[in-house]
Amino acid sequence: MFDFANQAYTLLIITVVFGELFTTVIVGERDGNFRLANLLWSLALAISYLLVVITAPLCGAIMDERAEKKRFLFVSYLATVAATAMLYFVAPGYVVLGLILIIISNYAYSMGESFIAAFLPALGPPHALGKISGFGWALGYIGGLFAAGFTLIVLGEASADNFERIRWVGPFAAGFFLVAAIPTFMWLKERGTPLPRRGSYWHTARRRVTNTFHELKHFRDLSVFLVSLLFSMAGVYIIIAFAFIYGAQVIGWEAGVRNIMFIIVQITAAAGALGFGWIQDHVGAKRTYQMTLALWVCAILAIWLTPQFTDWVNHYAGWQWQAQYVFLLVGCLAGLSLGSSQSASRALVGLFSPTTKSAEFFGFWGLANKLAGVMGIVLLGGLQALVGLQASILLCAVLFGVAMLICAQVNEARGRQAALNWQPLA
Repeated sequence: MFDFANQAYTLLIITVVFGELFTTVIVGERDGNFRLANLLWSLALAISYLLVVITAPLCGAIMDERAEKKRFLFVSYLATVAATAMLYFVAPGYVVLGLILIIISNYAYSMGESFIAAFLPALGPPHALGKISGFGWALGYIGGLFAAGFTLIVLGEASADNFERIRWVGPFAAGFFLVAAIPTFMWLKERGTPLPRRGSYWHTARRRVTNTFHELKHFRDLSVFLVSLLFSMAGVYIIIAFAFIYGAQVIGWEAGVRNIMFIIVQITAAAGALGFGWIQDHVGAKRTYQMTLALWVCAILAIWLTPQFTDWVNHYAGWQWQAQYVFLLVGCLAGLSLGSSQSASRALVGLFSPTTKSAEFFGFWGLANKLAGVMGIVLLGGLQALVGLQASILLCAVLFGVAMLICAQVNEARGRQAALNWQPLA
């Protein structure tokens, strides 16, 4: 249910509505293009992810030792709701306020992602984690379909003419998250056992994270996988942050086509998460993860080629295709890639994590994710300022290719056995 609830934030604020509103209306076009707006949007997301990089492992260490995963999750949830609701006050020209609120809300949301993922290893046996993770991601996309579907129908398009209605997207996303996550805090159990207190929060975090760095040689496959994840998630975060901006600026789609694309991506992402979750439990997590990366490379090439392919078909076949409709077909492939890759990576970390260190290891998962976000979005933001958004999107294909090569070094059976054999340092 937390996956169901928090998807309203990432879709409405980061991907579908507010990102486009911020770049095209709140900052707006400068010198005939949106490169400054895109760069500011990139910097806001990168700063929020950098804060996660610094704090996620420390918070995870505290949660494991003091059995406070649920408390930390609750704090991040309230912070996300409050900062998101305040986006209502970000009007055209209020760029600094918008940047501050995006940094705060996205930081709190991203920390919550790590906190909720830390519960995964205790929710079922290892052979079912792919299915469980996939079901969570799929339910998340269904939640996003409800939340963003209502927004697009009732609040309308992200445009200057419709600003007085669409500015309510922040309060609505906050309200949806606030209500839909209530079952999580009513029924999710804190299964850990707190250890005797041995100093302050800061002392606990520093001691445990230091010990973990010394123990990483025991978790070789997890370490290699997190490096692979750094590259793959850099590509994913670029797509999450810029896909709908790409549709508006490069494809030039109409509002109705954008709405259809949103529905297509949600449905195919849910199908990808469920389908590849089942595949993972049958063929292995590593193999499934690599399959999703190959799917991503195909999707990125299709995104880049859409305008040229449309022009080529129209020229040689004499047809009158529009790039925005071709882009809808590409959206199916991107949606399958999105849901499957995120679910597979979360489950693989769960398989490589001892239950008594799950929050801490998922803190490192959050670190890799958000460091990826910083790396990918800053690279894309700078690259698009030089060569434009369409050409710079090819960076994602390179990132996914590098992730595949690194993941080839991971031995899944050895990584799972390492988690089972782990004994804490004295």
